[in-house]
Amino acid sequence: MGYRVAVVGATGNVGREMLNILAEREFPADEVAALASRRSLGTECSYGDKTLKTQDLDTFDFTGWDIAFFAIGSDATKQYAPRAAKAGCVVIDNSSLYRYDLEVPLIVPEVNPDAIEGYSRKNIIANPNCSTAQMVVALKPLHDRARIKRVVVATYQSVSGTGKEAMDELWDQTKGIYVPGQEVEPKVYPKQIAFNVIPHIDSFMDDGSTREEWKMVVETKKIIDPAIKVHATCVRVPVFVGHSEAINIEFEDPLGADEAREILREAPGILVVDKREAGGYMTPVECAGEFAIYVSRIREDPTVENGLAMWVVADNLRKGAALNAVQIAELLGRRVLKKG
Repeated sequence: MGYRVAVVGATGNVGREMLNILAEREFPADEVAALASRRSLGTECSYGDKTLKTQDLDTFDFTGWDIAFFAIGSDATKQYAPRAAKAGCVVIDNSSLYRYDLEVPLIVPEVNPDAIEGYSRKNIIANPNCSTAQMVVALKPLHDRARIKRVVVATYQSVSGTGKEAMDELWDQTKGIYVPGQEVEPKVYPKQIAFNVIPHIDSFMDDGSTREEWKMVVETKKIIDPAIKVHATCVRVPVFVGHSEAINIEFEDPLGADEAREILREAPGILVVDKREAGGYMTPVECAGEFAIYVSRIREDPTVENGLAMWVVADNLRKGAALNAVQIAELLGRRVLKKG
């Protein structure tokens, strides 16, 4: 006997990717419902070799359904997720709404699987921010070995993290640069994204950081260790899919680059591609469509005691969102629901 699964926001980038990954990983689902707003009612979505027609989220009854993947904004999630949870359906939410709720576990299965036990307090599990998810997978095995004191990270985040309209804006602006008279003014972003980088993701806070940067700080502490100090600079770059991160780590105990490389090679969810030669590293173009977190450029940082630097890339629509959500559901099935 398998699960009855609903994907909420099935017509969006992340929702479609969730359906793809559920099929690819052969998640034991007896029934899958694709849910969307009324304006998208009847839109067709692919699920393996099947085609699903979207149903109206507003009138959907979650009673008798096991798991609901939410891939809609925080405002809509606030309205519909409690309704699903109250009906006995476990919500796995990709928005930021519940990430900082002390009664809701924030899960990356390779990092803090035991936290799944806390799901029953609200029947909701939070999926972390895409940039946090890939970073903590790379940090956790190193933290277990040498205890991380401080992390300084600069992200290079693709436009797919903002959604389809952002991807269209990059495409249209790029074409417009080469066609006089067809230039495209910024709408999604505050400045041109084509052939540019924008050091601004989400809204600004009083201390000068952005909410995206704040999310990386708070989520890393909740997922791994509240004692870790984190400083982030988050940048949007003209890449369609795939987030990259340059990470500098300061440890309590000595940890050399060679040992770190071996630890990461053995860690779940990670592939190390680290040859000290031209092309001996991973880029976002190469990681698109892949499940793994790729780690490259592992080297010692001589500017601090017990310091390391590394380069981490991943498909943000997969491990940063949809894949992690499905892995949470798999973990939930193994640990709690035990069907399939």
